[in-house]
Amino acid sequence: MVQLYNLHPFGSQEVVPCKLEPERFCGGGRDALFVAAGCKVEAFAVAGQGLCQPRCAFSTLGRVLRLAYSEAGDYLVAIEEKNKATFLRAYVNWRSKRTENSRVCIRMVGHDVEAPFSETFRDQMSIVEMPLSEAPLCISCCPVKGDLLVGCTNKLVLFSLKYQIINEEFSILDFERSLIIHIDNITPVEISFCIGYVAVMSDLEVLILKLESDPKNRESVNHHPRKTSNPLKLSEDISNETLQLESDDFVICQKPMELLGEKSKQSGIAVTLESTGLADEKIKYFHVQHLLYRRFAPDISSCVLSDDIKLHSLQLLPIYQTGSLTSERKHSSQEKELLSLFCFFSLPHVGYLYMVVKSVELMSVYQYPEKSQQAVLTPQFLHVITSNNLQCYTVRCSAAAAREEDPYVDTTLKACPPVSMDVCALRIQLFIGLKAICHFKNHIILLTKADPETIPERRESPKRLLSRKGTSVNLKTPPVAEAGWNLYIVNTISPVQLYKEMVFLSDFNTYKTAKTQSCIHLLSEAHLLVRAALMDGQSAGTWRKSELLEAFKESCGAPWRLLQQYSHLTLPYYKMSGLSMAEVLARVDWALEDGAQKYERGLIFYINHSLYENLDEELSEELAAKVVQMFYVAEPKQLPHILCSPSMKNIDPLTAISYLRKLDTSGFSSVLVTLTKAAMALKMRDLDMHRNEMKSHSEMKLVCGFILEPRLLIQQRKGQIVPTEFAVQLKETQPGLLVASVLGLQKNNKIGIEEADSFFKVLCGKDEDTIPQLLVDFWEAQLVACLPDVVLQELFFKLTSQYIWRLSKRQPPDTTPLRTSEDLINTCSHYGLISPWVNVLISSESLADKNYMEDLSKLQSLICGPSFDIASIIPFLEPLSEDTVAGLSVHVLCHTRLEEYEWCIDRLLERCPEAVIPYANHELKEENRTLWWKKLLPELCQRIKCGGEKYQLYLSSLKETLSVVAVELQLRDFLNVLPEDGTAAFFLPYLLYCSRKKSLT
Repeated sequence: MVQLYNLHPFGSQEVVPCKLEPERFCGGGRDALFVAAGCKVEAFAVAGQGLCQPRCAFSTLGRVLRLAYSEAGDYLVAIEEKNKATFLRAYVNWRSKRTENSRVCIRMVGHDVEAPFSETFRDQMSIVEMPLSEAPLCISCCPVKGDLLVGCTNKLVLFSLKYQIINEEFSILDFERSLIIHIDNITPVEISFCIGYVAVMSDLEVLILKLESDPKNRESVNHHPRKTSNPLKLSEDISNETLQLESDDFVICQKPMELLGEKSKQSGIAVTLESTGLADEKIKYFHVQHLLYRRFAPDISSCVLSDDIKLHSLQLLPIYQTGSLTSERKHSSQEKELLSLFCFFSLPHVGYLYMVVKSVELMSVYQYPEKSQQAVLTPQFLHVITSNNLQCYTVRCSAAAAREEDPYVDTTLKACPPVSMDVCALRIQLFIGLKAICHFKNHIILLTKADPETIPERRESPKRLLSRKGTSVNLKTPPVAEAGWNLYIVNTISPVQLYKEMVFLSDFNTYKTAKTQSCIHLLSEAHLLVRAALMDGQSAGTWRKSELLEAFKESCGAPWRLLQQYSHLTLPYYKMSGLSMAEVLARVDWALEDGAQKYERGLIFYINHSLYENLDEELSEELAAKVVQMFYVAEPKQLPHILCSPSMKNIDPLTAISYLRKLDTSGFSSVLVTLTKAAMALKMRDLDMHRNEMKSHSEMKLVCGFILEPRLLIQQRKGQIVPTEFAVQLKETQPGLLVASVLGLQKNNKIGIEEADSFFKVLCGKDEDTIPQLLVDFWEAQLVACLPDVVLQELFFKLTSQYIWRLSKRQPPDTTPLRTSEDLINTCSHYGLISPWVNVLISSESLADKNYMEDLSKLQSLICGPSFDIASIIPFLEPLSEDTVAGLSVHVLCHTRLEEYEWCIDRLLERCPEAVIPYANHELKEENRTLWWKKLLPELCQRIKCGGEKYQLYLSSLKETLSVVAVELQLRDFLNVLPEDGTAAFFLPYLLYCSRKKSLT
C-alpha cells in the first residue's frame, strides 16, 4: 500500500545549456554531469543550487549507446557505435582537457606506457580502448572500487581498476581484464555491479550473484575452455523442450518465479567463472554465491503481446561506512566498508526493492498510478518518471541499514521505525514529455521532449513547476530555442527543510484527539528522512550535519512516539532526543478528560524506566507531585518504587504518604508500602510514626522489602554510593537488620561486593583505610550465609587482616560486634573448633580485655577452619609478635596447619612448657607419632639437664612423654631412645611397664 502526501521535495531547477539534443547523460562524483549527443560528449560542472557551467567537450568515436561515470578513478566509460560496430572506451583524466582541440592520448588497455611519453599523460586526457570478442551491451561501474563490469551476450567481463606507477609522484589509471562470468540462457539488458555483487537483468528476468574471493579453491576458476561447474539438467531440459515446441503457432510463456538464496541455483541459469588475470599479477580467485532469481510473466490477457511489458531501471544501492586509506590503494578513493546493499528493479506499473546483504529479503513494493519509464533509487527517495510526471517515493533503506549496523536497534537502547512500514508518495510533479532521468547527490537530471503540438503547454509548465511558499524557483530559458526538448537539473531541498514541512503537515496538536495513523506515519517518515540523510555518506557534506542532528533529536522527542504500538520504544527515542525528564513532563497535557485522567503507556514506560536509572536530575516538587498522581492512576504498584528514586527527592512527604495510605485502603498492602511510609516519616522527622511502621512486620519480611527496593537503603548520585537517611537510622537502631538487608541485596545480585564494602564505609563515616565494625559484621555474615559468588579466600584475607590489625594495635571495635566467636563457630562451617592446647596457652597469661579476646578467638577459629589457606596469611603475621601469648598462639596454629611440628615444639618449650603435652596429645598423631621420641623426648631431657626455673615443668612433661613412648614402642626400641646418661631408677617404672606390655601381648 502506498500513501500519498502532497509535499514539496523538489526545490530550484536549472536548464543545462547543452547545444545538441541529449541522447545519453549521466552524473556523479563531486560535480560532474556528462551529456552525449551525436559523436560528442559535453562535461558540465554542477555547483550550489544546481548552477551548471560548461567545463569541456570531447569527441567520441561514434554515437554513444551507453554512458557511465565512476567516482572511484574519476573516469567516464562509454559504449560507442560506428559503422555498425560497437566499441568500449574509457575517458581518463578528462578534467585536464582545456579546449576541444587539446591533444588526446589513445592507448590500449593493459599496455605499458613507454617512459618518454609518461610525463605527457599528466596534463592531457587519455582514452583507454578495451577490445572485446563480443559486442558490449551494457556497462556498470563499482561505486566503491571503480571496477568496470561489461555485459555481453551470455557473459559478463570484469575489468579491474588499477594504477600503473610511473614514479613516486605520478601514476596512470589503467584496467585489467581479470574475470569473465559466463551466464547461459540470459542476455543482459542492464547490469549493476558493487563490491563483488552482480545484478543482471533481461527483459523479464533478474539474477543477483555474489563473487567471493577464495584463493584456496583455485579449481573453481577455469583458466582455459570453460565448463559448467554446476551443470543443471533442468535448464537443458527446459531449453530443449522450448526449442521443440516454439513455432509460429505457439508462444511459450514460463510461469513467474522467485527463488531466494541457495534456491536460486534452481533457476536453470548456469554460471561459470573464467579467470583471465595475468600470471605475474596479484590474482583474486572467485566462486559464485547465488542470492536471487526472479522471473516475471508477460501479460497475455490480450491477444497481442505488448513489447512494453519489460523490466527497467536495475540498480544496486550501497550504504557503507568509510574506512581509512590502505597502503595498497593509496591512489584510490577511500576504502569503504559495506554496511548494507539494496537492489531495485521495476516493471512499468510496479517496482521492487530488495535487501541483499546477509539475507535476501523483499522490503518494499511500489505501485505506480501510471506507466513508468525509468526510475532511480537514492538512500532517501525513489524517483520515478512517467510520460508526464516526476514521482517521489520514500524508501526503507535507512531503517534496514540501521538494523544491519545494530541488531538491537529496537531495544531500549536505540529505536527506528519498522522496515515494514508503508511507503508513501511525497510528490507527483507535472512535467511534459519526460524521457529519461538520472541522479547524483541532491540533483535530479531530467530530459524532456514534448511533441510539437504540446510545445506551448511545455513552455508554461515549468513556470508552474514549483509554485509553493518559501521555495525559490530559478528558471532560465535555453540559449537556443531548440524545438521541444530540454535537459533540467532539479534540486531536492534539504532534508531539514522537508522534515519541517512534514512536521507542519502532521501538526500533532491538530490530530491529538483523533490520533490518526496518517499523522503517525508521516512523522515516522520525517524521522527516517533525517536518519537516512545522516547515514548517507555521499551527500553528508551537502547538508549541515549540525542541522541534521538537531532535526533528528527533535524528531525523537516528538509526542507522536507516545502513540506507538510498542510503547517501550519511547525510551530510546526520548534518550536520542536529548530531552530531560522535566522537559518531557512539561509537554504532557495534565488536563482531566471526562473527570478521569488518561496517560499514554509510552509516557508511563519512559518515566518509570528513567526513574529507575541513577539520573542526576531532580524533579521539582510540583513535577514530582504530578508524577506521583500519574502513577497512582496508571501504575499504582509502581508507586513505592517511584517514591524511592533519587529524582523524586523533592516530593512533599505528606503528599507521598497520603497516596500510600490510599493504596492500603484500596487493598494494596505490602511490606514495601510500609517501608516507603517509614522512609517518608523519617523525612518528616516523625520518629514515632517510623517506629510504628517498622514494628508492623517481622525482620525477615522487612529484609524482603529492602530486597524489592534497594534504593530505600542505597542510592547513587553522580556515580557515588550514598546511604539514605533510612540506612543511617537502621545503623543506630537496628544494625542487625541493616546487615541482613545488605546481605540479601548481595545474594539477589542487587549490589556488588565492592559496592557493599563502600556503602558501609561511607555509612560509618570512615575513610578507605579504616574498617568499621559494621563492615566486619557484614563480612562475617557473608561467611555464615555461604554466598556462592563470594571469593572465600579474599573474604578470609579481609577478616584475618582486620583481626590481626586490631590485636597488634590493641584497637577495640568502634561498635559492639553483632556476633561472638561462639556464635560463629556454631553457625559457620568456615570457623573451626579451637584446639584444646590453645586454651592452656592462653590461660598462662591474663587477658582481661573482652573485645581483645573475641578478636583473638575469631582469628584462632578461622585458622582452625577447614577452608582457610594458611600459606597466604603467613606474610601478614609480622605485626602480631610472638612475644605475646596471643601472637604465639596464632603463629603456632599457623605453623601447625603447615605441618611444621618441630618448630612449634621448640616455641612452646621455650615460651610455655605447660602447653607442650596438650599440644603433642592433640597434634602428634598417626604418622607424626614418631616426634614423641624423636623430637620431644630428647628436647625435654636436654632442657632438664640445664635446670633453671622451668625445671619442674620440663620434668612433668618428660614423665608424660615417657608414659606415651612406653605405650607406643617395643622394649628394645624404648631402650634405644632413652638417654645414655639418665638415672636408671627414674626410667625403671616405664621400662617395667613396657616389658609387662610385651608379656601381656
